[in-house]
Amino acid sequence: MDASAATSALCALTVWEFGALALAAGVVGFSKTAVSGANTISLAVFAAVLPARASTGVLLPILIAGDVLAVLTYRRHAHWPTLWRLFPAVAAGVVLGTVFLMFADDAMMRTSIGAILLLMAAVTMWRRRSAAAGPPADGEGAAARATAGVAAPSYGVLGGFTTMVANAGGPVMSMYLLSAGFKKLSFLGTSAWFFLIVNTSKVPFSVGLGLIDGPSLLLDATLVLFVIPGALIGKACVNRINQRLFEQLVIGATVIGGLQLLLR
Repeated sequence: MDASAATSALCALTVWEFGALALAAGVVGFSKTAVSGANTISLAVFAAVLPARASTGVLLPILIAGDVLAVLTYRRHAHWPTLWRLFPAVAAGVVLGTVFLMFADDAMMRTSIGAILLLMAAVTMWRRRSAAAGPPADGEGAAARATAGVAAPSYGVLGGFTTMVANAGGPVMSMYLLSAGFKKLSFLGTSAWFFLIVNTSKVPFSVGLGLIDGPSLLLDATLVLFVIPGALIGKACVNRINQRLFEQLVIGATVIGGLQLLLR
């Protein structure tokens, strides 16, 4: 889809479509302060309402707004050695994703996002099954982080590619942090800083590819307002949320969204 067609699609949203995008923006805020990776629901909604390529450009500034709120909330809980291990491999994955986007048309993007969503659902199910064994004991935490350090390059490349192509790096990052034995606050703080840095670094690539432009930023200016209440709700619920039930809902919505994109 060319730039003019994408612009027309952005300007022709119905009230119901805008409402769906606004709700999805709220989920972004909620996911950033409560359940990392839940914004795969938002990804599916944006890609269903908007042209697939355009949806990634519209969603990125909204994600960054959520990242800022998450960093303000959990900034003191980040584990920087883990982040420094990940960043080189993530950068390589972002470059690979950018090259892919240079050649992908809207149909290929839609198929790719659908496939990535299904992959992320599978990853999340694997993560939940691993978590069912319970958190590591104190003596096991260091060993878990050492093992995760060896796996950092593969996680980093996959996370960089998926976040560049489809803004879908959340479940990959969640799986990595879980394997490293992070507690909840350290998990949220490390994830917050990671995505703020990575998503911000993606902006020049997205602008160069034409994914972020005037009409997309105008839509972002209205949708970003819905990120704030979502983040506040997430902060209030993080210690009360039934994680197991919510992740089941996230997985179900992700699978439905992925199949919907693949079958369109």
